[in-house]
Order: sequence, then structure tokens, then C-alpha cells
Amino acid sequence: MMDSLYIAWKYLTYNKVKTATLVACIVLIAFLPMALELLLDESERQLLSRAVSTPLVVGAKGSALDLVMNTIYFGDEVPEIITMAAAEKIYESDLALPVPLYVRFQARKHPIVGTTLDYFDFRGLTLATGESITMLGDCVLGATAADRLDLNVGESIVSSPENLFDLAGVYPLKMKVVGILDKTHTSDDLAIFVDLKTTYVIQGLVHGHTDLWKVRDPTLILNKDDKNITGSAKVYEYTEITEDNIEEFHYHGDPTAAPITAVIALPFDEKSGTILRGRYLTDEENHQIVKPAEVINTLLASIFRIKNVLDAVIVIVGLGTVIAIILVFALSLRLRQREIVTIFKIGCRQMTIARLIAAEILIIVGFSAIICLVLLAFVNHYDDSLVRTLFIR
Repeated sequence: MMDSLYIAWKYLTYNKVKTATLVACIVLIAFLPMALELLLDESERQLLSRAVSTPLVVGAKGSALDLVMNTIYFGDEVPEIITMAAAEKIYESDLALPVPLYVRFQARKHPIVGTTLDYFDFRGLTLATGESITMLGDCVLGATAADRLDLNVGESIVSSPENLFDLAGVYPLKMKVVGILDKTHTSDDLAIFVDLKTTYVIQGLVHGHTDLWKVRDPTLILNKDDKNITGSAKVYEYTEITEDNIEEFHYHGDPTAAPITAVIALPFDEKSGTILRGRYLTDEENHQIVKPAEVINTLLASIFRIKNVLDAVIVIVGLGTVIAIILVFALSLRLRQREIVTIFKIGCRQMTIARLIAAEILIIVGFSAIICLVLLAFVNHYDDSLVRTLFIR
């Protein structure tokens, strides 16, 4: 058998293109379904682990999937805006602790998450360096976001405008990085965390102006008397919050009407959660309450239905590949008739030809298996990052 393997090896190394083509076909047809299975298993684990750890989410009536994906995974699809009154309602019910979130803006393609310090306690987020949010305009970066943005504590990042034609005239906000979180291997690693009021500064609801009583440029003033002063459109809105100008920033309107995208409700016990969910079942209620685990399970069911279709396609392609490989070997035998005749003339039997063909197949399949195992080991090692890049973010 060793002689057959040696001769088969010499033949395959001489016909490199044919050998490489056969190996590539076998590797692809074996690797794709197993790699897909690994990635889907990891995506299911990641999606469910974060969803299961989030008891309830309250938001505007509409797409429950958009609400959950935006609230838990900071997805790009922003649900219909609600107000802080929704959080106040949960707090006054004495059934759960409300954690409001405003996930609407971005900075260099990373989500800006406006929330309260309760969110850090809820997710168990700890600081690797720096300190927590203490002042308007401060931000704390997730571990991955800090690496990708190449930012350290003490540096700054500017929020990105929602569009290039911002008719409201809201300036991008320059935020100071005061802390960087430990890596959690969740969507929190990609986020930029700020106080809720900081997101209102980005939106233009909280803003500061130049002290008009101290300006010397007359074009900044429309009207002025002993008690009142009116500024012109040239009055500059701050784009950076410092200790010197922080007192100039103010919010116009009722605080309970301040916008948010969702509220994470943390029931005090299972009974409280059930009662709270029941209160949102009336037709008069403008908000919906969802259990993220149920929403994500529905999503995963759809994904696995698609996976079944992909599996069927892969099986059909695999059968076609196997037939093609058999055809290649059959044609190869016809082209090698002179070699076979020569083998017979030197006294070899038909079994020798069979052993040579079997040795070639064994070598090709063996190399294909090794390459496939190396690729699967790579996917298995980096499945967390691959899932975040391909499926979640």
C-alpha cells in the first residue's frame, strides 16, 4: 500500500492544478455547512444570553423586533420615540426599576447610548480605566470602541450629524472621554455611553448660548433694554461643554416630555413582572411591553428556517460536486489509458490500478480534511468576532 501511496503522491504533485481544484471543491462543500452551523450556534448563544438577561422592555407600539434590537443591541433602526413619562409611570408603579435609554445618535459609526448609572449596575459594567460619568458632556467608551477609535481617557470624540442637511442647526457635540469599560464581549463593548441630558444637547433640546450681556459685537443683539436682551441668529451654540460654560446649558420644556427610545424595566420579583405586563394589555395603552427573550426566539426561528433552505441548497450543490469529482476521475482514467496499458505490460493486475486510484482519492480527501479542520478551528476561535461582524453588527 505504501508503494501505491508513493506513486499516487508523485502523480498528484505533477498534476498540481487538477489536484488543487479537487481539494478546493471538497473543502468548500465540507466546510461551508459546518462553519455555518458554528456561526449560527454562536449567534444564537449571543442573542439569547443578552435577551434572557433583560427582563422587560417598554417602548412605543410598533415593531417589537426593532425595539428590542435597538434597546439591547443598539441597532441602527430607531423605534418610535417615547417620553420620560413612560419611565416615571414604571417608577410610580412600585413594581420595577426603570432604566431609560435614548439610542439614536452615533459618533464615527459607534452608537451613542444615553442612559442613567443604573444601566451600568444592571449590566455589571466595570471601568478598566478612568471614572464614571459625572458631568454633562462626559462619555464612557466600551472596550472595543476605545480600541477602534484609538481613544484614551482625557481625549475627545465628536458626535456625527444625523444628516448633512441639518435644518435645525444643531452642532456636533465634542464629548470628553472620562472612562473606558472592561471588555464584556457584548454590544456594550461597541457603545459610547453618556448621560441622557448629553443626548439632548446633541439633539439641541439642551443648549447654551453666549452671555449676551457680555458680548461686544452689536450684530449678536436684536433688542436690548434694562431687563431683557434678545440675541440674533448669529449667537453661537456651544459644541463643547466645559466647567466654565456648563451653567449656561438649559433644557426647554417639561422634563417628563424629554425623548427616549425605550425603558428597560427590572421587576423586583416574578410576581411584580407579571402584574406590570398585565397593565400594558389594555387598548388605551400607548406603549407596549415585551419580553426580549420571546422576541429573539421568534427571530431565531426565522433564521433557522432560512438555514434549512441553505442546507438543502448545500446538499444539492454537494451532490453535484461529488458527481463532478467522479466524472473527473473517470475522464482521468480514459486519458491515462497508455499508463494503464504500460502497468499491465510490466505484470501488474487490475487490483493494482484500483489501489492506485484509491490512494489518489485517499490523499486528496486527507488533504481536504486537514484544510477543512484548520478552517473550522479558525472559525471556532474567532466565532465571537465573526458573529458580531456578520450577524449582529
